[in-house]
Amino acid sequence: MIWFDADFIKQAWGGKQPQQEQVFSLQGELYRQQPGRKTLRFTRAGQHYFVKLHWPPGYREIIKNLLSLRLPVLGAGNEYRAVRLLQQLALPSIRVVAFAEYGRNPLQRKSYLISKALPASISLEDYCKDWGREAPDYRVKRLLIETLADISRRMHAAGMNHRDYYLCHFLLSDEQSKVLSQGRRPGLYLIDLHRAQIRRRVPQRWLVKDLGSLYFSALDAGLSKRDWLRFVRAYEKQSLPQVLARKQAFYAAVQQRAGALYLKTHGHEPCWPG
Repeated sequence: MIWFDADFIKQAWGGKQPQQEQVFSLQGELYRQQPGRKTLRFTRAGQHYFVKLHWPPGYREIIKNLLSLRLPVLGAGNEYRAVRLLQQLALPSIRVVAFAEYGRNPLQRKSYLISKALPASISLEDYCKDWGREAPDYRVKRLLIETLADISRRMHAAGMNHRDYYLCHFLLSDEQSKVLSQGRRPGLYLIDLHRAQIRRRVPQRWLVKDLGSLYFSALDAGLSKRDWLRFVRAYEKQSLPQVLARKQAFYAAVQQRAGALYLKTHGHEPCWPG
């Protein structure tokens, strides 16, 4: 499959579709490199873009992932499909301007995805990092919690789980930061979707992993137990008595997941919200 945005071709390539070797030889600032893939930031015609290049991972890398109980990433197709789904849900993400896959065998396939650089933004991890020492405006915290719950619910209801669902993968643009300060719910860009999974329905264990990962990444943000319950209520769109009567075991598993990640990362148990 090969797809290009017409405006991107016109503006960045003079109206002529680039060949495979032209994309894979692009030069730019290296953002990330792992076995079988790398991400570059490059500029064409004064516009900044990111390209994610994927090569066949090789059987050794696939076996390594499987032995570590991790599903291997086989090309850029995962991210392309995830971004398209988020577009259908009207949830902000990266803007894909080109996607291509070469080869029928997934184990021997080369692929790439090009996206337009997002506007100046800050990750929620950085935005909230000082909240443990200096409490934010109550409205700001409430609006962000409700926004995260809404994104999570809509994504999961559509059959998608992220697999790297942390605060660092939500971006708040400078423009949306002003919206937030005005007491309105902001748009948040959800990024790093290369490991996302899409099914008709997300299995419960993957819901636990997504929500547990998100909770883990917020444990040092000075949140209260009331904040966590606000997220649960907004995610479920039901009253707390109804939720706790039906899904107490589920949210206990979410908390257990968050605690296990915290212990693994920091070497000690978290200070749970009181």
